[in-house]
Amino acid sequence: MHIKNERRCLVCKQNFQKKDLLRIVKYLDDISIDDTNKKNGRGVYLCNNKECISKCIQKKYLNKSFSCAVPDSVYEALRCKIE
Repeated sequence: MHIKNERRCLVCKQNFQKKDLLRIVKYLDDISIDDTNKKNGRGVYLCNNKECISKCIQKKYLNKSFSCAVPDSVYEALRCKIE
């Protein structure tokens, strides 16, 4: 059974409610953390688990997901979210 507004974490592949996840969005050439969950563009989701965020930063999962080089400032902003 599919639950409305459910999304999957990019790292751990578990399903969560959309409101419980951190969204990173790519729109045109800009990649940023979407705190409002309303920005236009291609979005990927991370659960608020420190281990998932750390693994995403370490393995550069966003580069693979967006098929481009994600600026270090985005990874730095993610690092600030877990500290």
